[in-house]
Amino acid sequence: MEQTFPPGAGPQVLRETVEAAQGYLVERQYDCLGCEVCLPPLVLNALTQALGEAVSELEVCPPEKVVARRGWPPLPGAYRVLRYQAPVAVCTLTGEDLAAAVGGQAGPEIAVVGTLHTENLGIERLIQNVLANSYLRFVIICGPDSRQTVGHYPGQSLVALARQGIDARGRIQGAQGRRPWLKNLSPEAVAHFRKMVEVVDLIGEAEAGKVVAAAARCAARNPGPARPFAAAGIVAPVPGYLPARMVSDPAGYFVIYVDRDREMLTLEHYLNDGVLNTVIEGGSAAELYTPAIDRGLISRLDHAAYLGRELARAEESLRAGEPFVQDAAPEELQTMSSTPCTCAVCH
Repeated sequence: MEQTFPPGAGPQVLRETVEAAQGYLVERQYDCLGCEVCLPPLVLNALTQALGEAVSELEVCPPEKVVARRGWPPLPGAYRVLRYQAPVAVCTLTGEDLAAAVGGQAGPEIAVVGTLHTENLGIERLIQNVLANSYLRFVIICGPDSRQTVGHYPGQSLVALARQGIDARGRIQGAQGRRPWLKNLSPEAVAHFRKMVEVVDLIGEAEAGKVVAAAARCAARNPGPARPFAAAGIVAPVPGYLPARMVSDPAGYFVIYVDRDREMLTLEHYLNDGVLNTVIEGGSAAELYTPAIDRGLISRLDHAAYLGRELARAEESLRAGEPFVQDAAPEELQTMSSTPCTCAVCH
């Protein structure tokens, strides 16, 4: 009506009737991606029943294009990342409360926990995120599946995918969902997922403790990292190393003391010419490094990491009553171990 008549125009009776009718309207939400513009799934479901699967492939509510990001998981979603190198992912389907509960009780075997609402785009993103982490070998499907009025059934569709795969057109074989088409995954990606990842069917299970216990059982038979999928952006571990040479901090250096009589820590800052310019006192590591940072007494990240480590050791020494000796910086240790002594006393 707003598009037909200018504001304030049109039959008075019609305007009053429309306004009265709008008072009875409530916002209708579906178990979907939450698109800003929603063409009700019930309409498409009715068309599918009348006209067949050709209609079910229509893009009735196309989402915005998602760009993969660096790191893991590469695609966004409703999930909580717990640990990268764990072997189990937990999908609670539409159970948001269950996802929160599992995340709170999860042990070291669970890498990520999240929800899944659709049998097409949702499953595609789940598979892409799983393939990007070769440590993941199990996906536990639990919680309630989508409502029948919408007809997504992402849980049943994912289990069907694991058992039967897809046909030549990308349709999940045996899926009960209305539109189980995987248009953005290659057959190779689907095959790799089915071969390397075991889907555990716990659909309907709503007790977080039982889900966590199932994850522990999966981890007990973890075969180890899978063969990486070539097209996935795997985050490979970087071997640790020490700096090849010492790089001094232009801002100076620190000396740490433990004052047991006063139960305090003292941090002295010296310029590189040996001149003391700042003394900081406190009862914890944080009480010392916070003002040191605020005063600009440290300018290099490697020296900041070293200072944090040594202050933590000093704090533990003060608490436990054990002796404290400040260690050399990592680059100093590397220099001392790699450079032979040539003094006259030793030789």
